Amino acid sequence: MPIEIQQPRAINRTWKRPDLPRLVAGGARKPGVQDRIFFTEQLALLLETGTALHASLEALIKQTTNPRMTAIIHGLLEQVTEGKSFSIALGEYPELFPSTYVNLIEAAEEGGFLDRVLQELVNMDEKREQLKRTVTSALSYPVFLLLFSLGVVLFVLMVVFPKFAVMFTRIHDELPGTTLFLMGVSELLTHHWLPLSIGLIAGLAALGWWLHTPAGNHALDTLKMKLVFVRTIFLQIYLTQSLRVLGLSLANGVSVMDALASCRDVVPNRIFRQFLMKVEDKVKEGAGFAAAFQEADFIPPTVRQMVATGEESGSLAHVLGRIADYYERELGRRLATFSRVAEPVMLMVMGIVVGLIVSSLILPIFKLSRAVG
Repeated sequence: MPIEIQQPRAINRTWKRPDLPRLVAGGARKPGVQDRIFFTEQLALLLETGTALHASLEALIKQTTNPRMTAIIHGLLEQVTEGKSFSIALGEYPELFPSTYVNLIEAAEEGGFLDRVLQELVNMDEKREQLKRTVTSALSYPVFLLLFSLGVVLFVLMVVFPKFAVMFTRIHDELPGTTLFLMGVSELLTHHWLPLSIGLIAGLAALGWWLHTPAGNHALDTLKMKLVFVRTIFLQIYLTQSLRVLGLSLANGVSVMDALASCRDVVPNRIFRQFLMKVEDKVKEGAGFAAAFQEADFIPPTVRQMVATGEESGSLAHVLGRIADYYERELGRRLATFSRVAEPVMLMVMGIVVGLIVSSLILPIFKLSRAVG
């Protein structure tokens, strides 16, 4: 089935949206993903029951508790009342309604199936939030163990070791190498903790600043796509995010160029964005999706084959959605495995470090007791 090729649409911004600071009292929470999910789901339910769009927006104003979200719905209602299309109105709030959302709404308005697309948008947002929760849950416990271990080590070196330093001076020449090393580290931390803290904070601030520069951002994106284990995790995240948007967009009549442009907004990695731009170029040249996927060495062979099959059979949108679902499940399993493995590994490392520190204290005490006896 031939793929429609159009240039990405330009959103008409001649309408001046309401001044939110004027409409909203100070301190109101900025609308987020959960506000968008609530708005989309409630609007889908109202439209499904036969309520007109204008009346649905009026009802949502009464249901919304966030003043900023209420102001946004007021703006949408004003534009719709003036005769603007709903997609154009949504395009005035890109911080809440991304291009994927706007493009799908535009296609749904033209096709007359707005309520169905709204429900699909709810499902997409919920799956994206579930993916974030899965990643956070898998990484939170290993990070906690790492920070706890670091805190224990610092406490021992800065509080416990200095109390034994005077005792160990009598047998300084007989101390094990690990004890001498840890005593040196303890003395450094105890007497120079302020400049070390300032240097650490300054270094972290400089690193954070550099990572926000184009060079640092590119280096971090490249690292994500190069490291063996990290590469697999991030690639599965990017494939899940981008292919779900592509599949949903193409299935609902969004042009391929608009769909690919939306994917660039979804995926934060510049390396993967360059791949999506190559897909756009191949589609413009008439080579199709499969050609670009075949040339990308980081795309798994299974994905390449499935995309080629879907394109040949005219079921590309369905295939892309299935691939996204598969990698979402695979990513969940991989992160769960990582979390289960990381826990005993971190505990083992923590035990080794603490054991090394304790042995560095106990052995000199034994030698000191023999010297006294």
